[in-house]
Amino acid sequence: MLIKRIFDIILSFIALLILSPILIILAIIVLIFIGYPFLFCQVRSGKEEKPFKIVKFRTMTDACNAQGELLPDSKRLTNFGQFLRSTSLDELPELWNVLIGEMSLVGPRPLLLEYLPLYSKFQSRRHEVKPGISGWAQVNGRNAISWDEKFNLDVWYVDNQSIWLDIKILFLTLKKISTGDGVTPKDSPIMPVFKGSKK
Repeated sequence: MLIKRIFDIILSFIALLILSPILIILAIIVLIFIGYPFLFCQVRSGKEEKPFKIVKFRTMTDACNAQGELLPDSKRLTNFGQFLRSTSLDELPELWNVLIGEMSLVGPRPLLLEYLPLYSKFQSRRHEVKPGISGWAQVNGRNAISWDEKFNLDVWYVDNQSIWLDIKILFLTLKKISTGDGVTPKDSPIMPVFKGSKK
């Protein structure tokens, strides 16, 4: 939708402009408490399953065990990193992904490429639209719901998307961020790895 793209460009540009001092401050703090580089870049699947590189603030260290292997994510997640995630401040650099057209402000969250073979045909429909910084699943449970529930909500968004729904989701996102509701799954600081759904 052309109107959605124009909406994304205008809002992401304004947000980057207004938030630039905060982005700079956060980058400096990440460098001090977590280390270099301050940005975390990872290839994710976008619209039509095309890969792109998502940009976020780092929330984990590069801590390794005695064998030189990276420790589990839950062990490398720092207190400041947890704060960034709980407030969604780690997602702010993704505004750049939105500005250049790789993402949208609203859409299914972009996930790892290794998940692509694990989706059912129904779940794969989440890639019919651009991935978003926030989405219908994020305002209806976020990480406190199961993968299957997330994907059902993602496909619901694909079938019901509109600029008015996007605006609603953005407002609900701000509300969720202010309360911290659903940021982390139960009994774990991070979302478990998706291993496929029962067909």
